[in-house]
Amino acid sequence: MSSLRILVAASEVAGFAKTGGLADVAAALPRALARRGHQVAVVMPYHRAVRFGRQEVTPTPHVINVPVGNRLLACRVMQSTLPKSDVPIFFIDAPEYFDRDDAVAGRGLYQQTMPGGYKADYPDNAERFTFFSRAVMEAIPAVGFIPQVIHANDWQTGLLPVYVSEMMRVWPTYARMRSLFTIHNIAYQGMFNRGVLELTGLPGYLFNHAQLEFHGHLNFLKAGVVFADAVNTVSPTYAREVTTAEYGCGLEGLLIQNRHKLSGIVNGVDYGEWDPAHDPNLPEKYDVDSVFVHKPASKAALQKEYGLPVDPTRPVLGLVARLVSQKGLDLVMSAAPGFLDLGCQLVFLGEGDREFHDQLQSFRDKHPQQVGIYLGFHEPLAHLVEAGSDLFLMPSRYEPSGLNQLYSLRYGTPPVVRATGGLADTIVNASEENIKAGVGTGFSFIDYTAHALYETVKWALTLYRTRPDDFRSVVRTAMRQDWSWDRSAERYEDLYRKVLS
Repeated sequence: MSSLRILVAASEVAGFAKTGGLADVAAALPRALARRGHQVAVVMPYHRAVRFGRQEVTPTPHVINVPVGNRLLACRVMQSTLPKSDVPIFFIDAPEYFDRDDAVAGRGLYQQTMPGGYKADYPDNAERFTFFSRAVMEAIPAVGFIPQVIHANDWQTGLLPVYVSEMMRVWPTYARMRSLFTIHNIAYQGMFNRGVLELTGLPGYLFNHAQLEFHGHLNFLKAGVVFADAVNTVSPTYAREVTTAEYGCGLEGLLIQNRHKLSGIVNGVDYGEWDPAHDPNLPEKYDVDSVFVHKPASKAALQKEYGLPVDPTRPVLGLVARLVSQKGLDLVMSAAPGFLDLGCQLVFLGEGDREFHDQLQSFRDKHPQQVGIYLGFHEPLAHLVEAGSDLFLMPSRYEPSGLNQLYSLRYGTPPVVRATGGLADTIVNASEENIKAGVGTGFSFIDYTAHALYETVKWALTLYRTRPDDFRSVVRTAMRQDWSWDRSAERYEDLYRKVLS
């Protein structure tokens, strides 16, 4: 088949600036598409993390003029390549909007830490990402990469499909261009007051219930859904869930109306980064044939790293996540005393809401021989938690796709998940029936209760302690799964071709 030209637009890209799974997708999918012979480029803001990051970035000769409201702002386009690839990535260099993230000062890509310790969105986020979307459109002819499909991601780029459809298509450069909009997490919608419409340059008649307006506000994510030629979420189950009142966050009616262009594709894993067979962060590398010989070295290293007694007989439960209610932290904290009674050690890695920080610190202080915490994000330590744990906890309230459960499969650490979103699509519960059939890859439950989580962990530990052959069978089956980005990229390729047809 013929090669496609795809431009992936995202507010963050792994290797340059990252807060979550969106960044991983924006880095890995373009590389996988390029391996399949397609012409791909990426565009993102020139955040401070990029400016002072490890990847070399150079200026292009292109300076573009970007209209925002009644102003015309000039900005330079910078360039680099995605790590471990030849895929070009362009950056929109606008210091007044994007040169502000600073972890030490409590400033992130989208939020800042306030004096009371809580986090708040930047008050000019609407203007920042209106500017970014419009700048992407202006940069396309400047850099000479004219895509067939613009792949926009989440609310920060929700205006891109609107610009393609309603403003730019009259120009020859954009006439045949189509758009795909991916929802990574519908809970974050980019909702702003009506006055923001003046910044966008879009005609006022688009501010109506069927298009841009949502309860009197301008909703960037809704804009992407309405105006994109196709919409997808990051798992098939999540694509169904967002059409329900429980998970749709108020947009379920809109998504039902647009069900004809809604689909789901599970995110992939970059096995170049996440594979214990060649992971430099582990004391001993291993694969499916040597997992039970060399994985224990990672467990010992993990226990030592967290200041816990090095004891191979103690089951270690690991968790790496944003410490927010979405990730099921309330269930974990309720069930945690029971896990300790079962003789487990618990290790936590992540940052998030202050209430969970305080709860974890208090819990660790009471049980220093069984609980270890690291508040923040530490990439090498995340790899060690995946490899050194015996079970990985991921009892999410909702999970559009999830990546850590896929890492856990490859690292031989069966995940304990709630069967929602991408977790339901990727983990086969190790029930008696599935163990006998040789298809179980982890442990899952349905009810969002601490009791359901506790009982599921208790069952996993029963196998671990009294039926080691069955537990090892689950580990080996998990490690043989293929959730590579090449698999996901093939499905995206099909979706791009459907959009163009």
